[in-house]
Amino acid sequence: MTYNFDERVPRKGTYSEKWDTGQELFGDPDVLPLWVADMDFRCAPAIVQAVTERAKLGIYGYTSRPKEYLEAITGWLERRHNWNVHPSWLTDTPGVVPALSVAVQVLTEPGDRVILQSPVYNPFYDVIRNNGREVAENPLILKDGRYRMDYDHLESLMQDGAKLLLLCSPHNPGGRVWTREELERVGELCLNYGVKVVSDEIHSDLVFAEYRHVPFASMSEALAGITITCAAPSKTFNIPGLATAYTIIPNVAIRKQFSERIKAQAIGSLNFFGPTATIAAYTQSEEWLDAVLIYIRANRDFAVAYLAEHLPAVVPVLSEGTYLLWVDCRALGWKKAEMKQVMYKEAKIAFTEGSIYGQNGEGFLRINLACPRSLLEEALERFCTAVAAHQA
Repeated sequence: MTYNFDERVPRKGTYSEKWDTGQELFGDPDVLPLWVADMDFRCAPAIVQAVTERAKLGIYGYTSRPKEYLEAITGWLERRHNWNVHPSWLTDTPGVVPALSVAVQVLTEPGDRVILQSPVYNPFYDVIRNNGREVAENPLILKDGRYRMDYDHLESLMQDGAKLLLLCSPHNPGGRVWTREELERVGELCLNYGVKVVSDEIHSDLVFAEYRHVPFASMSEALAGITITCAAPSKTFNIPGLATAYTIIPNVAIRKQFSERIKAQAIGSLNFFGPTATIAAYTQSEEWLDAVLIYIRANRDFAVAYLAEHLPAVVPVLSEGTYLLWVDCRALGWKKAEMKQVMYKEAKIAFTEGSIYGQNGEGFLRINLACPRSLLEEALERFCTAVAAHQA
């Protein structure tokens, strides 16, 4: 089957957070939005059909957890990631971010230090601080255009008493797909110092052909016993609005604590369309995903080449996965206020300004590549033209 990813699907006026909040967020309703991580592509046909048929029922009541839903998840993890997950390990959540928050509550106490590796997805900071824990930053090292972990510093944080590591794998916004060797080294440190792990693997399916995602908990029984893995079909298949996500927790005691906290916060009910969409995604939509990955990779290469030609002062970090491009704009010498001025007011585009991912993200931009190439080209042209005019 062929898919038309070049189609510009009209999304304004559809209650889209991405397309209908330009005035509120950026001061202009007509900015081109390449920021929040959802795709501007139609979902896989099997998902659209399944959700449509379910909508026709006309009664949108409380929803059970069907066997087919669990089998779809476990089958996908085994087929796509060579990870044999028992259905009993799965716990439903309305999204990965709520799962991260609950995991922090379950695995730490107020005042504990929680490690994150910055620059990193900004809700990592929120789920630590909003739960009364302290952020322990383990900044990634950008060397030769690729992020690497600082293991010595990571170990020092563990020696100083940090209790938990929030791992972003694959990494958002840096686009790294961590290798088995890198993850094994992290795992060894965690086991040595008694540090538990919450692994956000929501981008695990969005990996380019020559790379391979390795689920952290899949590497050994010991690591499975200290890890909560947070995942979802939402990024992979562009269904975040259906609020369907899950955690994988092999450790019985941790799973019991997590489930009890989910129940206490009353956030465990399933979205009416969630299981239906998940089943269609994981059992009928793999061909669509393979096609969209090829298109996104081509968008990445197009953006890198375009910036090299028209704005060589900025340097993209070559992503290995996700549909996000992290661009080093520090050579422009702008603080975040000036960066926002040029984007929102002068270029009328909305990339994500990098400081929200941590202090060492300042001077960077994150660009969402999951859009028709004509839209990406228009946004890049607006940005490069505005930068040139601003500097003149």
